[in-house]
Amino acid sequence: MEAYTLPYGLFCNLNNVPGGLDLRTAGRGREATAQRSTALTRHLSRETPVGGAGRAPIGWRACQPRLPGALRASSPPPVLFFIIYSQRFGASQEVEPVEPGKCHIVEGIENGSEDIDILPSGLAFISSGLKYPGMPSFEPDEPGKIFLMDLNEQNPRAQALKISDGFDKASFNPHGISTFIDKDHTVYLYVVNHPHMMSTVEIFKFEEQQHSLVHLKTIKHELLQSVNDIVVLGPEQFYATRDHYFTNLFLSLLEMVLDLQWSYVLFYSPQEVKVVAKGFSSANGITVSLDNQYVFVADVAAKNIHVMKRDDNWNLTQQKVLQLDALVDNLTVDPATGDVLAGCHPNAMKLLIYNPKDPPGSKVFRIQDILSKKPRVSTLYANNGSVLQGSTVATIYNKKLLIGTIFHRALYCEL
Repeated sequence: MEAYTLPYGLFCNLNNVPGGLDLRTAGRGREATAQRSTALTRHLSRETPVGGAGRAPIGWRACQPRLPGALRASSPPPVLFFIIYSQRFGASQEVEPVEPGKCHIVEGIENGSEDIDILPSGLAFISSGLKYPGMPSFEPDEPGKIFLMDLNEQNPRAQALKISDGFDKASFNPHGISTFIDKDHTVYLYVVNHPHMMSTVEIFKFEEQQHSLVHLKTIKHELLQSVNDIVVLGPEQFYATRDHYFTNLFLSLLEMVLDLQWSYVLFYSPQEVKVVAKGFSSANGITVSLDNQYVFVADVAAKNIHVMKRDDNWNLTQQKVLQLDALVDNLTVDPATGDVLAGCHPNAMKLLIYNPKDPPGSKVFRIQDILSKKPRVSTLYANNGSVLQGSTVATIYNKKLLIGTIFHRALYCEL
């Protein structure tokens, strides 16, 4: 797709919002955000209650973009994303290559490896085939898959797991994943799924001998909308991130432009579902410390990591925010050291306006002593896209590193 230089007004005539506030020049900060939120809410009325699908009211439909015919004929979301990110995130940074050791591309994974979770035994689950609005997909008609790698092998290979009958495999669209090991050593895999662009959480039982996943349950709830990632702490007890408040694509784009900070983290159990932390620009990856006392949440749009203390009632209390210089996607914790690994995007523009001749780069940060007053941040891996494009996650097991991506390949390194 060609890169277009478009005037901001093509996105929407925001300065026509009642009240005389020009939303394009209202500035940043909490006061400006509150002004934008109030003006937008008054203008749009209530587009959608939390978790609802809804239809945009007349006030919103009057604020549709007027794109030239050539752009209407093409796919508008990438163009709109381009405008948003050029305003919010600026130009892409140059990526200086960093390799932690001997690395090679994982064979067999061709269509993304968005999230990875490794069992204490060294078995790594990898979600692949995510179709996400505004993102490229090399196999848009292929259903998603869960791959397995045994990192104890000398030359680990990725193999797709079989999924039991009775589950709608054709619409499988896996996003974030998390494992849970029960007292009887049964392994359960929780998967954020987007069938038909909705959000559910699927629970599978892992059958190691059969090399398969047995589907047990689908979880739906009005708060489980636009779910990105998940971390499981008990049987059907988990935290999940909602990366956008609006489920309508165009409104979710506008939400990012205005930085409404309506994204949140929720807690789910069979007895209770509630929002436990809010005020994020776009809550993304989530994980827990080794002692399960702290929860780490990545805000991809704000380029930071929130350190949250887990309360007895499952609520989260913010302790600190660690600012980084890249868009932070998924988070994991090194089981040997407690260090936090962050899969990041150094090139927001290249990620969304995909050009195979100038692809998006990859970057992985290691954060040591994240609970201290002065955490140490270092670059564990970096590439300009010549090897790995659009990194989302990095995990370590026994000095072996796996790096996943949104829509590209996966990388295996020996540290």
